[in-house]
Amino acid sequence: MTVNSGLKGAKRYGITRHETTRCDFHDFSRLHALCFDVDGTLCDTDDQMVIRLSRWLRLVSFLFSKNDSQTAARRLVMAMENPGTYMYGLTDHLHIDHHIAILADHLFQLRKSINHEPLPIIPGIKEMLERLWSHYPMAVVSARGRRNTLAFLDHYQLTPFFKAIATGQTCPHTKPYPDPILWAAEQMNVLPSECLMIGDTTVDIRAGKAAGTLTVGVLCGFGEEQELLRAGADLILPNTPDLVGILVEKPL
Repeated sequence: MTVNSGLKGAKRYGITRHETTRCDFHDFSRLHALCFDVDGTLCDTDDQMVIRLSRWLRLVSFLFSKNDSQTAARRLVMAMENPGTYMYGLTDHLHIDHHIAILADHLFQLRKSINHEPLPIIPGIKEMLERLWSHYPMAVVSARGRRNTLAFLDHYQLTPFFKAIATGQTCPHTKPYPDPILWAAEQMNVLPSECLMIGDTTVDIRAGKAAGTLTVGVLCGFGEEQELLRAGADLILPNTPDLVGILVEKPL
């Protein structure tokens, strides 16, 4: 089956993404479970980072063309994706990823005590999960700390949709290693090859490929279309909720 994926709007903070991507995405019959990343996939983390960074950049907005600090912030956040991917792998290679996740949990608790505002959910996520829930068992596979992950899911009442929640503290190794996806598949009583890994970065795609899953890259987070394709994504979608049209409202 060939799927033609469009853009999430024409522009996002002044940056135009590639017009379309055509990918061969088949073997729907083998899919029996779904695994979701959180940041940039369920949670609109990158937009939150852009907003906060643009506030600081306004102080030096005269350095940017048209004094556009928001576009500059968007470009910086996008540029951080590849170094971020490297750091994921590096912390795991050094066997300190578990400690990083614990530290992130402590920082989350500190942030929560200062600022009670939750990170925003991507529009349409809860409605998507409601549609998919009756068709597939679902899991969260995140490199976040456990408290941070559960706080987001609980706040938006998403926890009941998932049969398994893998965080950065669940397995000896986190993404881009396959361990958390393999663990989630076991919890859902399916084979890894029967799972679909959905995420917004090359870390998610690499983890899915290492586990033997099909993979979907979404453009509503940190990753860029071409780098997700280079990592081996089987399909590119503009937004995570577009999965409903692919997995539930399948064309004849």
